[in-house]
Amino acid sequence: MNRTRPRKVTSRRFSFSIAFFAGALGVALAIHTGHAGSGTPVTLNSIAGGASANQWVWQNPLPTGNYLTGVDFTDSNNGTLVGIAGTIMRTSDSGLSWAIQSSGTTETLQAVCFVDGNTGTVVGDSGVILQTTDAGVSWTHRTSGVEDNLRAVSFGDANNGTAVGLGGRILHTSDGGLTWTSQASGTANDLFGVHFIDANTGTAVGADSTVLRTTDGGASWTPQPSPLSSFFLGVYFTDANTGTVVGTDGTILRTTDGGANWTPQNSGVTGQIMAVNFTDANTGSVVGDFGALLHTTDGGETWTNQSSGTTNQLTGISFSGTTGFVVGGLGTILQTTDQGNSWASITITVTSEQLNSVFFADTDTGTAVGTAGVIVGTINRGANWFAQTSGTTADLWGVCFTDANTGTVVGASGTILRTTDGGATWTPQVSGTTNLLWGVSFVDANTGFISGFAGTILHTTNGGATWQPQASGVTSDLRGISFTDSNTGTIVGYGFRGIDPAILRTTDGGATWVNQSDGTQYQLNAVSFTDANHGTAVGSGAGILHTTDGGMTWELQSNGVFFGLWGVSFTDTNNGTVVGQGGIISRTTDGGQTWTNELSGTTNQFMSVHFTDLENGTAVGGIGTVMRRFTGGQPTPTPTATATPTPRAIPSPRPRPTPRIRPTSPPNPVPPSFRTMPS
Repeated sequence: MNRTRPRKVTSRRFSFSIAFFAGALGVALAIHTGHAGSGTPVTLNSIAGGASANQWVWQNPLPTGNYLTGVDFTDSNNGTLVGIAGTIMRTSDSGLSWAIQSSGTTETLQAVCFVDGNTGTVVGDSGVILQTTDAGVSWTHRTSGVEDNLRAVSFGDANNGTAVGLGGRILHTSDGGLTWTSQASGTANDLFGVHFIDANTGTAVGADSTVLRTTDGGASWTPQPSPLSSFFLGVYFTDANTGTVVGTDGTILRTTDGGANWTPQNSGVTGQIMAVNFTDANTGSVVGDFGALLHTTDGGETWTNQSSGTTNQLTGISFSGTTGFVVGGLGTILQTTDQGNSWASITITVTSEQLNSVFFADTDTGTAVGTAGVIVGTINRGANWFAQTSGTTADLWGVCFTDANTGTVVGASGTILRTTDGGATWTPQVSGTTNLLWGVSFVDANTGFISGFAGTILHTTNGGATWQPQASGVTSDLRGISFTDSNTGTIVGYGFRGIDPAILRTTDGGATWVNQSDGTQYQLNAVSFTDANHGTAVGSGAGILHTTDGGMTWELQSNGVFFGLWGVSFTDTNNGTVVGQGGIISRTTDGGQTWTNELSGTTNQFMSVHFTDLENGTAVGGIGTVMRRFTGGQPTPTPTATATPTPRAIPSPRPRPTPRIRPTSPPNPVPPSFRTMPS
């Protein structure tokens, strides 16, 4: 079958597999993104048919903050991208808006291939194969018959397709993806890339310089010699003879005789090159580590390093005519309309710093704080987030407001900041300590308490004009803090190496503190009380502790997840939410007797959560993650563009692959940056 454009996108993943509670949202998040800083408004449209009215949606970055792994466009307007946590997103207007589609899985999806505008296939971890015949309105799980992680997929025509994966796995379909059968690859090496030029002729590449060639649709695969010892991650052919392979150590290989001979080309980079795409025999682009984006117009004789505007790892690339898209880490989406000569970012972000705490003074008005002195605010329920000037580069860990204008932020090196104009200006206050300050709780504009490192407790009765230390009686790292009135409050933390565990309680405004931990060895990170008696604390070992008697006794509760929990927010004695590692969000409506794990749609770590009523809440965390839970319609942002500072560079999250190693519990691909956290 002659094709002017082979239906293949090469975006290869290494062996990270996400098994956390995160998932694809059944949400149509049509997001007017435009280019960062372009002034294009962000609009959030209605929920997809059949989806719940209660949902978590992205607010920063937009359209997503998930790690993206693959992309395929069938024409200049219509394309689909995939990523971790079952992410599938679709555009029909060349990236101006994106719809989050329900994949029905939380597995990492690794590659996508469409044979026409409606019919496409996605492959991913644990042998997942998904197919759509309606442009992604619905995705159907197909039986792969394997549990190996599948890394790439390519169709030579509408019926014949091939998927490859770990352990030399090759699957083939001859009925358009309805059924899949295994083929003998002749290797046990992991396969990361595959490309077919027609129904019969294809090439697969992988670990240990593996190159396999078929001319009979995969009935037989023949190994081809390679001049380099690298891991090959992507492959693309423009005809049966002319193709390019990319891989680790900046590898680019070129063949003009169907792979009988491969010639190394000079990429000028030393990192991993993850994906390759050509629009004709001479014009092509490759992408890889640290934002590497190279372009050639002479078949790779020379490669020009282009500015991608990011240091995030770039993982997938797809062209249709002169329009191309690149995807990568931290939700990166880039676009070109001139055949790859120049690229612009579609992703909008107010910050890529880790956000450690969030507080809403009312349903509309909120503030989040994070590393490197970041403070961001919203006045429309997060439809727009804007950067505020903190005047510090210290990592900020706690925030509390008593009304829309009056708030306090605390952080590293004894930092205390105060605003009385909703964050338009922040004024430093004298803390009297250089200890890291974790938490802050105010009961009115004047009366507040701060918890911190090494048993630090501070108290003010004049809005922070002066802060007085209080004797905690412990040397613990005091983190979470919650006061219900000027006298009654609880602070939680933990002692290093089992010394001085802490659940501290006061009923006299901090004049005296009683340690209620009773030998508890758990690391507790946050606490929320709704009245003097009812409270919940969360941590990294205990999971969830609950009290109905002001902490005289604590009951251990479980949400069925044994990852660290970092944030908790209760709106009344029954209704609460906890968040933590791996995108965990759990909700209770009966005071914690039972917990329901909700699909957040991400594996990014959440550090904090705050609800203003039963349904409207915001969770924040790693790499600037902001997600919001709504009932019914979502807010419409104002037409004014928000500030878009340059994101902080985060190193490539993927380890270099090693032969045939198949980890079962790899780390989160976007680890949190606890740069000031004591060891």
